[in-house]
Amino acid sequence: MNYQIELRHLHYFKTVAEELHFRKAAEKLFIAQPGLSRQIKQLEDYYQTALFIRDKRNVELTEAGHYLKKEVDLLFTQMNRIKEQVEKIKDGKLTSLKLGFIGSAVQTIFPQLLVNLKKEQPLIDITLSELSNEVQLDLLLKNQLDFGFVRIDNAQSPLQSIPVMTDHFSLVVPKNEKNKKVKKVNLQNYREESFILFSKAYSSSYYDLVMSIFQDHGFEPHVTLKTVNALSIFNLVSQGLGVAIVPSSLKKGYHTHVDFLDLSHLPQRTTLSLVWNQGNRNPGISLFLQTVDSLI
Repeated sequence: MNYQIELRHLHYFKTVAEELHFRKAAEKLFIAQPGLSRQIKQLEDYYQTALFIRDKRNVELTEAGHYLKKEVDLLFTQMNRIKEQVEKIKDGKLTSLKLGFIGSAVQTIFPQLLVNLKKEQPLIDITLSELSNEVQLDLLLKNQLDFGFVRIDNAQSPLQSIPVMTDHFSLVVPKNEKNKKVKKVNLQNYREESFILFSKAYSSSYYDLVMSIFQDHGFEPHVTLKTVNALSIFNLVSQGLGVAIVPSSLKKGYHTHVDFLDLSHLPQRTTLSLVWNQGNRNPGISLFLQTVDSLI
């Protein structure tokens, strides 16, 4: 073999692996299909193994191809991060951080944390994205997100987490003067109600935790609607379409026509956690954690 593997070979491989179609990949890369096939053949010769299974109709990744695709994705993510970091330094910035969060985080420590970070580390650029728990965890694993504020039981390696806030639950009902007289909620009184809950797409572990509340009270709720958006839940409840169980912290910051009935007498608690990837080499990671440590 008298040639060296270059970055373009991996770029071509990545495109074919995403398209699983040589002609479409060639068009996307603006090269001729025979040239693309030749580049992939050189890559397979270099690794001394087939990366694709090809016939006249289908293109599939081999086991080695799947492994290389995963590593190449990480490589290009890191290269993009290096480019971003170099550009930040050129512009006089220290680094950038991409933060994911669920809606309930905004009603807790999250805003004050951002204020403190901007004050202590003004040279760090922040990008915020409201995302579901599951999407945040996936992006953290790919190093496409630096930190996530999520509700999960525990983080699996290489992810690491610290608890930010533990919260009890509240029952959300349409606003009514009679609610002010309720001292202690008995969920048995609501067993015939329709429930509007955060879906499993919000967080599977969180959903299971809420369902355990009903299990403790000996009934299965009639769940008529599921969503990942708190405001949607409150609006649906206010229109009389059902009741809901949510973290108590969500009663802050929303102006909706509902009442929150405290469920602190129940044993279930939900924890908002800060999660990051231990393998993330962003220099802003340690600085952000220092700011978090000063608040919790």
